[in-house]
Amino acid sequence: GGQNLIGDEQGIELGLIRTEELLAARKVDGAEQYFSRAYEFGFSKSAAEALRIWDKEKILSDVVWVIRKYQPDIIIKRFPPDKRAGHGHHAASSILAQEAFTAAADSTRFPEQFKYGVQPWQAKRILWNTYNFGGNNTTSDDQLKIDIGGYNPLIGESYGELGGEARTMHKSQGEGRPRRRGESYEYFATTGGEAPKKDIMDGVVTSWSRITGGATVQAMVDSILHNYNIERPRWSVPALVKLYQAVTLLPAGNWRNKKLEEVQQIIEECCALSIEATSSQPEVVQGGSLTINFVLNKRQEVNAVLKSIRVDKLDSAFSANLPTNQNVTVTKTLAVADDQPISQPYWLVNPLRGGTFDVRDQALIGKAWNDPSFEASFLVSIDGQDFVVKRPVQYRYVDPVKGDTYEPIPVLPKVEVRYNKENFLSVNNKAVMVLSHLKFNADGSRWRIDAPSNSWVNKNDTTHFSQKFSGNWILKRYKITAPYNITAALIPKFKDVNLSGSIFAVATWGAETYDHYTKVISYNHIPTITYFPLATANMVELNIKVIGKKIGYIVGAGDKVPDALEAMGYEVTFLTEKDITDEQLKKFDAIITGIRAYNLYAYLSDKNEVLMRYVSKGGNMIVQYMKSNQVGDVNITAGPYPFKISVGSRVTEEDAKVTFLLPKSPVLNYPNKITDKDFEGWVQERSTYQAITLDPHYETPLSMHDTGEDPTSGNLAIAKYGNGNFVYASLVFFRQLPAGVPGAYRLMANLIALPKNK
Repeated sequence: GGQNLIGDEQGIELGLIRTEELLAARKVDGAEQYFSRAYEFGFSKSAAEALRIWDKEKILSDVVWVIRKYQPDIIIKRFPPDKRAGHGHHAASSILAQEAFTAAADSTRFPEQFKYGVQPWQAKRILWNTYNFGGNNTTSDDQLKIDIGGYNPLIGESYGELGGEARTMHKSQGEGRPRRRGESYEYFATTGGEAPKKDIMDGVVTSWSRITGGATVQAMVDSILHNYNIERPRWSVPALVKLYQAVTLLPAGNWRNKKLEEVQQIIEECCALSIEATSSQPEVVQGGSLTINFVLNKRQEVNAVLKSIRVDKLDSAFSANLPTNQNVTVTKTLAVADDQPISQPYWLVNPLRGGTFDVRDQALIGKAWNDPSFEASFLVSIDGQDFVVKRPVQYRYVDPVKGDTYEPIPVLPKVEVRYNKENFLSVNNKAVMVLSHLKFNADGSRWRIDAPSNSWVNKNDTTHFSQKFSGNWILKRYKITAPYNITAALIPKFKDVNLSGSIFAVATWGAETYDHYTKVISYNHIPTITYFPLATANMVELNIKVIGKKIGYIVGAGDKVPDALEAMGYEVTFLTEKDITDEQLKKFDAIITGIRAYNLYAYLSDKNEVLMRYVSKGGNMIVQYMKSNQVGDVNITAGPYPFKISVGSRVTEEDAKVTFLLPKSPVLNYPNKITDKDFEGWVQERSTYQAITLDPHYETPLSMHDTGEDPTSGNLAIAKYGNGNFVYASLVFFRQLPAGVPGAYRLMANLIALPKNK
């Protein structure tokens, strides 16, 4: 859900970006990140709606699972369980947390989890971190009050500085934040368990005494800390090894395992032990090979011996003393299995079902991301104790701007197949040429690519390839005619998924089928993301009249609308600041700004007089939604008459009833007659950031509202100005057009064709 300020990714792809941004924030603040199967389906006004769409019990089981695995002493909720949360998903998180606090300790709740090694767990307390912002003060003097603005001398930062850096990693959401210094108070209300008096950890044993046998370990820790020499960390290694051995003798459990990992990490750092497994190959293909460079460097004078390296079925034994501050390099080539899974994010392996991802392996639930495609295990003896050091096998290269760069190595399918467009439009029953593409990542022969069997395709055309191909896309053309009625266009493995209105491409070789293609998402602040969408496209039967030809388009944030306009037959020219002149604008039948364009470009406000002269001379200007009335501290100037928009005014129910307030308005009649049918099949929402304060010159032809709310009409505001028309459109064309919703195409065509005023 949400919008994207750095690119045009939406839906599943935006979820991939936001996942990596959360992990990037955790690299800054050191916390851990867990996920449920819930799909962030867009803005929700009620927790009831969110929990219904998600299937409350399913997501509650996810939260209980993570609590039982992690075994927290304290649980903190960020939001209240009602409308004060401002978002149904936020309120739902509070409800789920509160119920999970009790359910995690109840052996009768979700007992199927116990066979995976977890046990009931009761946290000591659950707190709500109250707040005072947005005109809503939920703090009070009887709540626990803590100054969280303290300075940490070990990292040289205050927690406000650290928090600002972490929050700023959410770049797709425009969440850049200041690095705050000084006192900063947070308030906590107890909603379950024993209330704290002075600190949120009151009554929680945080020393080694909580573990049987921990007193001996505590004494060893105290001694190591007392004798630590910051200039000679290697002197602590023998004592740390003995500490590690002592921890292994403690009773099995989460704390022992956690502390073993932490002590091993400290030992590696005191040895200044650098270990990595890298390749010069950015990717690998099923059935191919991967050349890996294993490099070790022990930069402190300690006793360390490399005994073995293992990756998958590659297992090499050694007995090599590691010299001090010298690179030890071993190069091996790994044969990749034919059935090696492709690097699909685990929650996308199966199709999304309603409001949840279909994750069928209990052990995967909660994980932030897949394990590495290949992981190297180094067996290293330090001071006589064997340690297994694990490292992901990564692609390493030197970027001329970023320098030394490490990226994940994805496993690609042998064959990829895709269509060249997301939507194929049959405009007024005209035939459509559909291009499907086949790519061989490994040498292949006797492949064929099939068009799906449905009435859009003249025949089930099949092409056989007898020669070998590698690394190139091959075009296959299908002539498709409308009208259509998709009935059996589904691949067998997805036969139980309702994807009516789509076509699929499938490449086959004997019993093997391939129906995905590789897509890469790359931004500097997160690792490169590789995932594999299904080879599918929307078939859109569009009965439409188009008036006008030339569109001047100012790209906004996350914008795929221009592609849809071109598919409708318009000529789209992209405009920048230098193009906003009287001479340039007069060439166009309409000027359209992308979503949030006014929030991105201050020059649009500065150019308002030029743009309004264009309108007054007979042009039509369509402004897609703005997020706020300001760019920074400066008010936005848009349109010939004033209007204001509201963040909170939106219609989130995609099937909300639409009422025609002005049935004779040109936008509902020319050149296409708009009816209720044109608002069928909309996705995610109807309208966002609607106009709430409008000059009387504006007309609002449509009214709609979410369940239980008053009707609103700020979704589409049209003002005549001179010979032309100005439009503010908070209707979410940016979602509907890429989704292939016919009515959205027809309504956009009418806005572009608004008749001149005489």
